[in-house]
Amino acid sequence: MIRRVRQALAFAAANFDRDVSLAALAKHARMSPFRFHRAFSAAARETPKQFTLRLRLARAAALLLTSGSTVLEIALDSGFQNHEVFCRAFRRCFGMTPTAYRKRGFGGEVDRAQAKRHAHLALEIAPCLRLFRTSENTRKDPMPYTVVKKQLSPQPVLIVRRRVKRSDIAATIGESLPLIFAYAQQNGIALAGLPFTRYVEMGPGLITMEPGMRVAGKLPPGQGDILADTLPGGPAVTTVHAGSYDKLTDAYAAIEHWMETEKLASAGAPWEKYLNDPSEHPDPKDWKTEVFWPVKS
Repeated sequence: MIRRVRQALAFAAANFDRDVSLAALAKHARMSPFRFHRAFSAAARETPKQFTLRLRLARAAALLLTSGSTVLEIALDSGFQNHEVFCRAFRRCFGMTPTAYRKRGFGGEVDRAQAKRHAHLALEIAPCLRLFRTSENTRKDPMPYTVVKKQLSPQPVLIVRRRVKRSDIAATIGESLPLIFAYAQQNGIALAGLPFTRYVEMGPGLITMEPGMRVAGKLPPGQGDILADTLPGGPAVTTVHAGSYDKLTDAYAAIEHWMETEKLASAGAPWEKYLNDPSEHPDPKDWKTEVFWPVKS
């Protein structure tokens, strides 16, 4: 059932400017509207109507910052029926009119390439914000890992820091990433990559984790739970995990074993970067996650 819901979610993400009503999505998933609504809401942690509206507003916000189209053209292109409905929804979400949002522009200096990447990422990230680290309860043989050492450049990021039980990792990511995405959009902060999660402290009971997004340009100081930070530059050991998030611990174990073999010492907290999103790839076997662990020179 969860895979059919993900397939419908992928369909909605690719066609949200068309008919993505509850009846249409339920038909795509080959489920009754009532059953689909319950399953979708449980998987995506929001209703189909909330999901569609959020995607339409994310697209509109990106176009306001990066295109020369009129507000009406952007409204219609984003699936809204008219200018008035769009402006009301936009103002409820962003606290300002589309015209004021466009006039303010990006929060910092962003070049043309960064603006173009932001527009692409805003549409790619929005559908999957609540799906990273969802469980599939798979039981497969351990996969082989190729571990390499890389030199990283510092990367500005926005994060939310949480201390939670291990069983709450997926729910915490699903709750934190929408907050960061909304904050970045509201403040005109350009996105620079798919989301990540850093694990600051791994205790026997609780862990301290930081779901986040890579961004470009000058950052504001943050607000409330949203913190401005930097993923460190320098040497790091890395590997790519293919498949369900349930088995990501195997990737971390492979890196730790490689570090011990190479006599490398940790230089900070590890993090995982999601290389594609579950909304575009409903089958978990297609999910890819790169794990990084900073090491001392």
